[in-house]
Amino acid sequence: MTLWHALAVAAAGLLAGTINTIVGSGSLITFPTLVALGYPPLVANVTNTVGLVPGSVSGAIGYRRELAGQARRILHLGVWAAAGGLAGGVLLLELPGSFEAVVPYLVLLAVALVIVQPRLAERLARRAAGRSTTRSETGGPVLRAGVFSTAVYGGYFGAAQGVLLIAILGIGLDDDLQRANALKNVLAAIVNGVAAVLFIARAPVRWAPAAVLAAASTVGGQLGAGLGRRLPGPVLRALIVVAGTAVAVKLLV
Repeated sequence: MTLWHALAVAAAGLLAGTINTIVGSGSLITFPTLVALGYPPLVANVTNTVGLVPGSVSGAIGYRRELAGQARRILHLGVWAAAGGLAGGVLLLELPGSFEAVVPYLVLLAVALVIVQPRLAERLARRAAGRSTTRSETGGPVLRAGVFSTAVYGGYFGAAQGVLLIAILGIGLDDDLQRANALKNVLAAIVNGVAAVLFIARAPVRWAPAAVLAAASTVGGQLGAGLGRRLPGPVLRALIVVAGTAVAVKLLV
């Protein structure tokens, strides 16, 4: 990996760590970057997952105040997140040819989720404002199924899994969005961590870009937790949409 490539990966990792903490779609920056640098989609995907795990953990730590009192939720839903992440990772490794075929459409799906995320957040905020003050601890079977399904997607590909998670948690839990977002960061870290362990053992991870992503996304996770709410959301969202659409078109063509 050349110096310029390392700088490009570092910039993408820093931005992804920040975006993942706030919204949950940073892979739509890092995955296209790795593909543009010449890595095959499968290699880029597993390398991206391994490299962004420290950023996910960093973002979760940055939201530790909002995690207060959510230990039971983390333990309960974390089991489903881990199981789904493992299932998605196994699915990816067992059907690598299928991934090559569907990845452009997965990218476009993730781009669509990023586009609708602001409206979704507004609806969830209005829904939360009209709720009672009684908080559901762990949600019901529908929430568990939703977390598991999203984790399967996250272990398989991962781009915009945070958008899906925050929507599911916002609907399934009687709590405010900031606390749901903090929980989202923990669950995403679990999904990515489980999938990363599998990929390290069985997949062609490229360690140089993974290490750069890990360092940069860790810093980005802290930036996202501390300063992310002040960043211009429309600008970040536009960058994600443009990058994601570009890589989808490239892979389709």
